[in-house]
Amino acid sequence: MSDKAARHQVIRAIVASQAVASQEALRRHLARRGWDVTQSTLSRDLRELRLARIPDDRGRVRYAPSDGADDEGATAPLERMLPQLMTGVEGVQALVVVRTLKSGAQPVAQVLDQLGWPDVAGTIAGDDTVLVICRSTPGRQRVVRRLQGYLS
Repeated sequence: MSDKAARHQVIRAIVASQAVASQEALRRHLARRGWDVTQSTLSRDLRELRLARIPDDRGRVRYAPSDGADDEGATAPLERMLPQLMTGVEGVQALVVVRTLKSGAQPVAQVLDQLGWPDVAGTIAGDDTVLVICRSTPGRQRVVRRLQGYLS
């Protein structure tokens, strides 16, 4: 096993076993296990592992594993969190506004970007709001219907 693969395995184990809220906290956990990594390496590892910061039930954030081995890919576990993170959806013209729990906008936007829906041109995330830019008004209607399905 390569150093990178071994480091990835350790990162997965850390975030699966405890709530880790920041890259610095994760870097300290890795250092205690003998892995001295830079912030840029850790950022790249988190991106490659598709770990996302999500809000917990107390409003704090933590990294959550979102790796999948099937065709659904790494978005599947995060996609399943959409109902827990989303609080509302509304559309106007070719735009959709998605309301989320505090700190929920980034993971929701990440999922929407990774899903690759043809009607979505892109997303912009704040703290508790995601702006979804659709390619057309009919496309916006389809996106709103799909997102409202997560709220049901």
